[in-house]
Amino acid sequence: MWYNGLLDLSVWQLVLITLVLTHITIVSVTVYLHRYSAHRSLELHPALQHFFRFWLWLTTSMNTREWTAIHRKHHAKCETPDDPHSPVHKGLWTVLRKGAELYMAEAKNEDTLRIYGKNCPDDWMERNVYSRFPIAGVTLMALIDLALFGVLGITVWAIQMLWIPVLAAGVVNGLGHAVGYRNFECKDAATNILPWGILIGGEELHNNHHTYPNSAKLSVKKWEFDLGWMWIRLFSLFRLAKVRRTAPIAHRVEGKKTLDMDTAMAILNNRFQIMAQYRKLVIKPLVQQELDRVDASVRHLFRRAKKLLSRETSLLGNQQQERIERMLDHSQALKVIYEKRLALQQIWGRTSANGHDMLQALRDWCQQAEASGIKALQEFAATLRTYSLQPAPAQ
Repeated sequence: MWYNGLLDLSVWQLVLITLVLTHITIVSVTVYLHRYSAHRSLELHPALQHFFRFWLWLTTSMNTREWTAIHRKHHAKCETPDDPHSPVHKGLWTVLRKGAELYMAEAKNEDTLRIYGKNCPDDWMERNVYSRFPIAGVTLMALIDLALFGVLGITVWAIQMLWIPVLAAGVVNGLGHAVGYRNFECKDAATNILPWGILIGGEELHNNHHTYPNSAKLSVKKWEFDLGWMWIRLFSLFRLAKVRRTAPIAHRVEGKKTLDMDTAMAILNNRFQIMAQYRKLVIKPLVQQELDRVDASVRHLFRRAKKLLSRETSLLGNQQQERIERMLDHSQALKVIYEKRLALQQIWGRTSANGHDMLQALRDWCQQAEASGIKALQEFAATLRTYSLQPAPAQ
């Protein structure tokens, strides 16, 4: 019958088709708009680029230059009043409910487009079709859905239209800066919502991305899965994509005891992984040691101590700062490792422009750590000396 459309599919077939259609949209956003256009972490074949542009015009009406500019500004101004969609400043509920509206409002900011929208498509199709008639694409998609799927095609179309505003604009931009776990203490509040980047093509691994924004691969841990990276590998197999950058690999040479310039550069390149190791190898065991030692009357101060002592200091509230100070008043060992953690981070922030200064600062830090009398800190200092820009030679 006419109301079933040309394909006359069952409800379950329609559900499957809808999931496939929305998944193509997710791949278009994460591979083309995000990793290619905004960050240039990979190259894409012109035919694949244009397919993604056409598909996004059909299913979202989003413009490449607008999306790219807004996302680049988000990274440049993250967690500040100028961030287009920061839940820290605009409120989580606002970003969840009005993520698409925040996007559309920022898309009208000519300064944003001028400053952050460079090197985006400006060909005949962009000027005369995609940018000139943004609503024509989603209207055409509605007609196609109606013709193919009948009356239920309206439902299919509605889900397609809501997929990106709800999951990407709302969930990633909102929850991805409010809840979840953090592999790395980057400067902003970005979190990984789930370790399996399936629903939004890997975009759920938001903390990883904000730590290494120019990496084409968003997963870092062995147990994390980035579906967008799987598609990039597939495209690469058919020579439709070429990866330019991924997160640095922390190489270690067992038995290496000399902290030289090669080591200093390796530590700088892998500073986020190294600080994650500091949390695991130094802060965690010392917190447990102090929990076993302190009197029960003050043990409540040490609740969530590992997280607090590892947290990026700019993200700590006044109450958290006060709690840390009270905790450190009761533990000289925790005070030492906390101060050493801050000192280590300051080294690459203060001296990274001068390799020799950084090398000397790292040597001084290691000597002080080794003289601290704290076993975990001494062992970590020895570990620092083993880092290298190159992997250990094959035996």
